[in-house]
Amino acid sequence: MIANTDTRAVEPVDPQRAYAVLVCDLIGLRFDADGKPDPSEVRAHIEAKGGRFHAAVLGDKAGLERGRVHFFYQPDLSTREELIEVAGDGRYDAVIAAATFLPAETVFPLAGVRIGAGTGNMGSHSWGGGSGEGGTAVLMNTPGINSRATAQMVMKAILKVLPDLPVDLLHNRVAHGAFDTGRELRDFPTEKLEGKTIAIVGYGNIGREVAKLARAFGMRVVIHARPRHRDWIEAEGFVYVADLVDAADGADVLSVHVGLGKQDAQTGRYANAGLIGADVLSRMNRGAVLINYDRGELVDVAALGEALSSGKVRHAAIDADLFKDAATGRLSGPMLPYLGLVEKHGARLELLPHAAADTDHPSRVAGAKQAVDQIFDVISRKSVTNAKGSVPPAYLSLGATTPPGIGPVTSGQLVKLTASQCSELADLCDRQGRLWKALSDTSPAERGAVVAEQGEDLVRLIDRFCLLAENLNLRGPFQR
Repeated sequence: MIANTDTRAVEPVDPQRAYAVLVCDLIGLRFDADGKPDPSEVRAHIEAKGGRFHAAVLGDKAGLERGRVHFFYQPDLSTREELIEVAGDGRYDAVIAAATFLPAETVFPLAGVRIGAGTGNMGSHSWGGGSGEGGTAVLMNTPGINSRATAQMVMKAILKVLPDLPVDLLHNRVAHGAFDTGRELRDFPTEKLEGKTIAIVGYGNIGREVAKLARAFGMRVVIHARPRHRDWIEAEGFVYVADLVDAADGADVLSVHVGLGKQDAQTGRYANAGLIGADVLSRMNRGAVLINYDRGELVDVAALGEALSSGKVRHAAIDADLFKDAATGRLSGPMLPYLGLVEKHGARLELLPHAAADTDHPSRVAGAKQAVDQIFDVISRKSVTNAKGSVPPAYLSLGATTPPGIGPVTSGQLVKLTASQCSELADLCDRQGRLWKALSDTSPAERGAVVAEQGEDLVRLIDRFCLLAENLNLRGPFQR
């Protein structure tokens, strides 16, 4: 199933009610003529669907036009105190967020949508916290929207240090005419990325995209994920390892994409907090690279400090939220513990403020539009797309949706193939089958003649089939 993306007005909203939705993150990242992030694409989408867009905080709800869904754009909210003050009394029916952490004390009676995959930052008790288990409201996300952007940033982080050619140094010397290729190039040996091992923790949409890019660079890809993913991991040509510590064994790079997991109601601790600890880091190759473009809490920061000191980890790239109170300057967020490593290990750290997946304008706009559609569906139809956790009984769950080529191949995709597409795939398979049969029926000594005559056609058919399957998004695990 896919979320409603029709830009015409959706089914009528209750004419006796006015609904208010808080948008607490940027929904456009390109700058407008005034040099400010431009939300106009999403604003137009909201208005085309019959909604109202307000670049202001909600005041008197009683004064809102009834029969409309009103979106209040407040992207500068960040601290716990600010969010509780604005949304602690339930004045907003729903919320759309990206990176902003919603404290448990915030109240949204109907729904919340996270632009992106994980929902660890959606901490409101309204839907039971980041897991979406409990509460009376609906928690949703927009899976796959920023998967490729995140995966590309992971590769950017890796390529900063592997291959380890000191590009800046060489550029500086060449630019100043202070280098002789014949005598001095031998002083800068390096190793290619091809053949290096990357261990990927998690095989969701982002983990899978990282795996595909790493393979394109010739890396050996090892994946630790839930056992139910094993068949598809191996079918796609990757190595599956059931134990996390064993997956890290001999890795040159480790990239984590598993999410925070469920939160313990008593302790507030997430199931995957500290998942990447000393036991995992110690099994990596000396001089390995750690990438955590997921959630800051996933890494045991003290263990990372020890690994950096010993040389076990040569470089760590971390992407996590960092918030600063505008009045006091006080810092908060999951990046905070990593700042203690800067004085000693700063040159071997790359710390990003949750920017790896949150600076791509097209992804953010697409995610925001989808979030708007999902909010409308909840309000006007009581239907839920991309639910996280439990769905209250009054709502109809429509399953999950991802952008084309991201995530599993669904039964719906196969049903929607045209007759001509099915016919072309069948013809390619049939013609390949006949040529493979000819080779299998021929003795090894005589195969040369068959290959000379038909080998080019066979390879062309293989290439055509692979390209068509890719274009039709028929690669990946199957989901009914």
